[in-house]
Amino acid sequence: MSTIALRSSQIVRFNWPYYVTAALAVIGGIVMATIVPLPAWARYPLYVAIGLMIVWLVTSLVASWIVYDRSRLMDWDWVLQALGFSPASWINLQAGHTDARPALEKIFAGATGQVFDIYDARAMAADRTLPLARGTVDVAMLVLSAHQLRSDEARSALFAELRRVLGPAGRVVVAEHMRDWTNFLAYGPGSLLFHSRRTWIRCFARHRFDVHREFSITPFVRVFVLRRLT
Repeated sequence: MSTIALRSSQIVRFNWPYYVTAALAVIGGIVMATIVPLPAWARYPLYVAIGLMIVWLVTSLVASWIVYDRSRLMDWDWVLQALGFSPASWINLQAGHTDARPALEKIFAGATGQVFDIYDARAMAADRTLPLARGTVDVAMLVLSAHQLRSDEARSALFAELRRVLGPAGRVVVAEHMRDWTNFLAYGPGSLLFHSRRTWIRCFARHRFDVHREFSITPFVRVFVLRRLT
């Protein structure tokens, strides 16, 4: 299996409950439309709902394929350019589905790095405490992982920790899907799992992070490079 297929299959495996639920809903809708004698006023909306679910199943897979397999995002060649320097120490906060350690160790050659899984309570405490000393990290990477923290309190706790462990000249790189019309077209109701740009900016500002750089990788992913304000 190619690297491209492997990347896409990782995302499908990680999100399999959503795909199974959507597929069962489509099958159930088709069975209902076929077997149950429904009046026209109920039948046509059901056809529309089935059609939308099928479209969003396909577009979500295509969008994920574009992001993970056809964009620069998982090639990581944009990271050093976005940072503007080579760090001596880094951490990567992932969320269970993609191990970026090999790529980051190659890009940050000679630097000290650690990986923490914010999706796994065994790897990271529920209060989001990082086992790191204050001011010892040059770069913290959160690529398509921070949205897994659903509550404002959880995100706030994590960014408070990032501020604590980050050095004065350090950077935090956050790459995320936005809750916007582009991701809604691609993921449908699944885009509600993401957070809006306003929510992220408010979270950053609350913990005294300034957006040093901001850019898009594909229409679906926004990258924020944050610097720690004094």
